[in-house]
Amino acid sequence: MKIIIIENELYLAQSIASKLTEHNFQIEIYRSPKEAMNTQGDVYLLSTHIPGQSISPLISKYKDKIIILMVNYINNDTVGDPLKWGAKDYILKPFRIEELFRKIEHYKEYQQLKQKNNFYQEYINSQFNITESEADHPTISTPCVIVTNHYTMADKLIFEYAEKKHLSLVFISLGTPSWKEKLSNQNENTLFYITNFNCLKKSEREILFQCLSFCNFVLVDSNEIDSPFDTITINTNNKIHSQNDILTIDEYIQFVLTQFQSQFPDTELSKKLGMSRKSLWEKRKKYGLYKKK
Repeated sequence: MKIIIIENELYLAQSIASKLTEHNFQIEIYRSPKEAMNTQGDVYLLSTHIPGQSISPLISKYKDKIIILMVNYINNDTVGDPLKWGAKDYILKPFRIEELFRKIEHYKEYQQLKQKNNFYQEYINSQFNITESEADHPTISTPCVIVTNHYTMADKLIFEYAEKKHLSLVFISLGTPSWKEKLSNQNENTLFYITNFNCLKKSEREILFQCLSFCNFVLVDSNEIDSPFDTITINTNNKIHSQNDILTIDEYIQFVLTQFQSQFPDTELSKKLGMSRKSLWEKRKKYGLYKKK
């Protein structure tokens, strides 16, 4: 990571830099926000006490980075307003370098988690966007059991329900030894999403139902479950989406066209399917799957 230090007290800036380099950070030092306006850093250590300099343009430009304010005292000008503009945190001078290092590591980890979360959210949304619309129709009330032949439909329903109710989802596979421990860690904002019921023996299923009596959960399976809880059935008649059926060759070609014709040119798509472009065109005409231009 590259750290940009903006501090007009050169001795202090060099002292901070020398200690941070011990942790393998790249360091650049600037005496004013104006000098640092065209830098490429990951972390900005910004002194709020530089005479004749406004810090708001730099904060506005780099608010997606980690900006930590170095302040002599706390008021709206040094802390309150800069945090509103986009700074992440502040540290009061004089400070121990260990305290600054902990803040940097904390926000570094936060940014990494945020990037991962954004990636997974975008990926999940892309999968839900191609899920057939009938997944929007059922309504659920937890706790409950969902029986389905298309897990993505259940996924979409559960994710949307959790978001609407402001619940934290905790995924539990009953095929893992830690499922009992996970069920014991709950609060009023937890919704357990449980799968792989078929992995349990009969005696274990009885223990599961006892544990679930005190939990908010959704148990999803492809087969009917004899349980004391309300059951919702969500099935699709479309074999392309059903996960319990083997597709015929025609059904598979129809599935590939539906999913991928907007992503690949006909030349590549026909090659992957082992047919000519003419045959591909005939299949598309047969299924009524016309490529959008």
